Amino acid sequence: MNNSEQENRQIERWSLLELTIPGPDSGNPYMDVTVTAEFQHGHRIVKVDGFYDGNGVYKVRFMPDVTGEWSYKTMVKASDAHEGEAAEGRFVCTPASTGNHGPVIIRDERRFVYADGTAYLPVGTTCYVWTHQKTELQEQTLQTLAKAPFNKLRMCVFPKRYSFNMDEPEHFPFAGSREEGFDFSRFNPAYWANLERRIMELQQLGIEADLILFHPYDKGHWGFDRMDAQTDELYLKYTIARLGAFRNIWWSLANEFDFMATKTMDDWDRFFRIVQENDPYQRLRSIHNGTKMYDPTNLVVYDHRKPWVTHVSMQYWELQSVSAWSRTYRKPIVVDECCYEGNLPHRWGNITGEDMTARFWEGFARGGYVGHGETFLHPEEVVWWSKGGQLHGESPERIAFLRQLFEDMPVEAAELDSFRDAPTIGVEGEYYLQYFGIHRPGYRELPFPEGKRFKVDIIDTWNMTVTELDGTFEGHSRIELPGRLYIAIRARRVE
Repeated sequence: MNNSEQENRQIERWSLLELTIPGPDSGNPYMDVTVTAEFQHGHRIVKVDGFYDGNGVYKVRFMPDVTGEWSYKTMVKASDAHEGEAAEGRFVCTPASTGNHGPVIIRDERRFVYADGTAYLPVGTTCYVWTHQKTELQEQTLQTLAKAPFNKLRMCVFPKRYSFNMDEPEHFPFAGSREEGFDFSRFNPAYWANLERRIMELQQLGIEADLILFHPYDKGHWGFDRMDAQTDELYLKYTIARLGAFRNIWWSLANEFDFMATKTMDDWDRFFRIVQENDPYQRLRSIHNGTKMYDPTNLVVYDHRKPWVTHVSMQYWELQSVSAWSRTYRKPIVVDECCYEGNLPHRWGNITGEDMTARFWEGFARGGYVGHGETFLHPEEVVWWSKGGQLHGESPERIAFLRQLFEDMPVEAAELDSFRDAPTIGVEGEYYLQYFGIHRPGYRELPFPEGKRFKVDIIDTWNMTVTELDGTFEGHSRIELPGRLYIAIRARRVE
């Protein structure tokens, strides 16, 4: 579409406007040509970088966040100081349609929210390299996600090298192949076209794409884990220019960053700054640790207090620490990896569905959020955690049950200090949700406020039942419990 055809378009709020711009294709357009644009609404100007998409085509993508008329101006500049003609145009940003709540942002020290104010409760899962698989498997993954309870997906830009057999991907982020070598100064538009199509399909399912920018699971096989500083920066800027306008993008700087021997803590600080300075939308940013969780003396965690970190992305196998992290970092806590439901021989990949569900409840009841993963042995080595496909575990439907209960609670609910002996979330004097996990008390004494009456429910988190007790309770009350594992109490004030 040329610029005259692009004028006077209507673009939905928080959706994606794409401008195509012809330009030079000689030399190396990825390195030698710069495309920029300025979008203006009233007195506000948003500057956006474009990118080369191959075949002499440059693109600029923009996400308008305010309704009304916008104007724009694009500029193409080559390294030989030749400047192309500036192209100008206008479009009208219309109100968001039903289901479009905008990007997820940070509401406060504990919570996320969509840009339109709708509460967002992250319930994530992991499919690291699902977009590197055959088309049929990618489609099956999307079909599975459409029926699953997850609204966030951790996924990688670069392929992963596993200990078990794995086919080489059809496309790579950079031009070239392992056999012929990669040209780290040129990107492969075919790879990026598939990735962005899948991100848009996730958006249509209401799923945030938590995109992992670096990881250590290459070990020199392709060389993406040991690129030089110039290539790292080129790659980050291209990724942001190409994908940053998708409203469901989050930036995860790395998965298990501390396993990347060629990168230092200074490198990670630099990467954060590059992302922060080049992302006009300030998408959510975090980084994920990988130190052995069963050896706390060897724990290496990034300092999430740094200003460029928006939320905590943690790998840790015990969820009791969520309370302490919340007080330390004063940012939303997401334990993206707490082991996986499955039967792989690795310690991190063979917990039961009961254990996975219990870890979700423990973390959520402490005011944090927990991520799911599934690692069952498969005759064709199609493991959900890596390649996607189908879910086989028992925890996803229990996680759906948890999600509904937590989305129904008051939005201002937080961990309550008055119930230190069991994780409890709620609003003092109004709402309480207490989880017992592997403990199975026969009864519980709860200090409800005098003069306020409460209805009490007994929740079986594994069997997914809610049993309302007869009558109401106020003041110091004894609540009889079934004495089983994985029970929770919910108390709601009634007028």
